[in-house]
Amino acid sequence: MSSIKVPPLGESIVEATVSRWLKKEGDTVAVGDSLVELETDKITVEVPALEAGVLTGRTRGEGDVVAVGDVLGELAAGAGAATASAPTPATSAAEPPAAAAPPPVPTPAVAAATEGSAKVSPAASRLAAEHGVNPAQVAGTGRGGVVSKTDVMATLSAPTIAPPPPASPGALPATGSPLPATLARETREKMSTRRKRIAENLLQSQQSTAHLTTFNEIDMTAITALRERLKDRVEKEQGVKLSFMPFFAKAACLALKAFPTVNAQIDGDTIVYKHYVNMGIAVASDAGLVVPNIKDADRKGVVEIGKDIAAVAKRARDGKLTMDDLTGGTFTITNGGVFGSMLSTPIINYPQVGILGLHKTQDRPVAIDGQVVVRPMMYIALSYDHRIIDGQQAVLFLVRVKELMEDPAAMLVY
Repeated sequence: MSSIKVPPLGESIVEATVSRWLKKEGDTVAVGDSLVELETDKITVEVPALEAGVLTGRTRGEGDVVAVGDVLGELAAGAGAATASAPTPATSAAEPPAAAAPPPVPTPAVAAATEGSAKVSPAASRLAAEHGVNPAQVAGTGRGGVVSKTDVMATLSAPTIAPPPPASPGALPATGSPLPATLARETREKMSTRRKRIAENLLQSQQSTAHLTTFNEIDMTAITALRERLKDRVEKEQGVKLSFMPFFAKAACLALKAFPTVNAQIDGDTIVYKHYVNMGIAVASDAGLVVPNIKDADRKGVVEIGKDIAAVAKRARDGKLTMDDLTGGTFTITNGGVFGSMLSTPIINYPQVGILGLHKTQDRPVAIDGQVVVRPMMYIALSYDHRIIDGQQAVLFLVRVKELMEDPAAMLVY
């Protein structure tokens, strides 16, 4: 008999939440089979079986908070442990053995969840299966109409009023009857470890830094024309869809080289200057906000940065981010514009000292050379730690980003 324990979870991570068990008690497992899924504030970890055997017990349930080294369950060594330990009752020659029960037939809701998994997130699919909800009947609010866990929860909590049964002759209408459970106006869900840590980190950032935000706007005409001219060729030759984000990342890298304090960190009474840029890209996922970073982004071109962004975004959506993806960032870009945000004041990703916020591009009238013309404009924001970044540096940083995006050929010069 061996214990299944919470493994080391990575840098500075001491606890996790049991997300779900992948094996049931009595299941036979092979070496390397995933037994249980743990959710930390940064990544999702699967705990594998270190030896072959049978899962004889689960000491921690889904939703429990566990620490490194805690026992999650017990594993009996040997593939035949479960069958060997259980005595087989003798059968009489006159009595034929009972026929094995037929396998359960999946309900239509579960079958539909499987069939529609291409547009249903894994978390939403599990929740729908548990409650017998057909994901095909849930309105998806995620990008591209993907059904998220939040969408399924909203469906579960939405009031559903069934038509009343026909009254029997002479029956009086019931008064004071309790409302059905489906008419509940509120539901409660325990915060996950990741959501709690996100809340703690954001609060720490607000309390530990001298937050200030400055704004500017960019005429997106030139960069839009460049992207339109190159996107088909880049996708055909490089296999990556060319978005605006890698252009902003490249422009930010060049601006950080010109204003290194924005890429620095504070350690006590010391300023630590980073002579490299690990560019964090904020990604929204079902599990919450994560900020994977592109290592040495300052040494890469626009297309290579675009490939890296696409790769980490996919790992984030699939819950496959590694600790290396999430540690070591020096500066962050967040794009609320993809959700329609016109203007915001992003919170610094502590212990970094600056974060660039992008917003929705919208046609607006602007004055150019004495003439009012309509141009695609975007507001950008830089939130910065005023303890080490002066207002002048912050403003000039945004001006440099604006200049590079409005004249993208300049990115080849600096």
